[in-house]
Amino acid sequence: MNTLKNKLDKQTILSDRFIRQSMNKTASNISRRYYFIMAVCLLMIPYSYWAFVMLNSFSIPFWIFTCITMLVSFGGTFYNSRKLSDSNLMTNNLVDVQRRMASAKKFDANWLLIGIPLAVVFLGWFMYESYLLHPNAFFNGLFWAGCIGGVIGAIWGFSLHIKTQRQYQEILDQIEDITAEN
Repeated sequence: MNTLKNKLDKQTILSDRFIRQSMNKTASNISRRYYFIMAVCLLMIPYSYWAFVMLNSFSIPFWIFTCITMLVSFGGTFYNSRKLSDSNLMTNNLVDVQRRMASAKKFDANWLLIGIPLAVVFLGWFMYESYLLHPNAFFNGLFWAGCIGGVIGAIWGFSLHIKTQRQYQEILDQIEDITAEN
């Protein structure tokens, strides 16, 4: 019986270790995605000046709003990424990890309440600036580029959001499985 009990204890320890490694890998994927988004936000500031002001003669207030939008997006993403940045996150107490993951998931879900209105205002202002450049040609190339870019951006953004929410839920489910066993 002792031998059987020792084997079962070793299996539980190995199973726990593999589950924690899986959770760590999932959290690392989310972190990498956040770092990519933060880099894009920062790179968009000088690029948007070149693309909107220099190339297309959009107004400076539109560029400033674009910069503010990118900085707000960077700040929100940075804030949420800090919840995943602890290198010992998955070796900590699972109750603490669960609390941090649930908080990060909730913030990510609530971020749509900020992101969607900012995107709508940005696209509306973009269409207005495009119209000011070509008032008689409603169906100009810049207008359609904005429409296509907006649709592609919305699809990409929602798919990333859904994937991130699913990954957070995977981590929370794995923690729930481990704590239910104990």
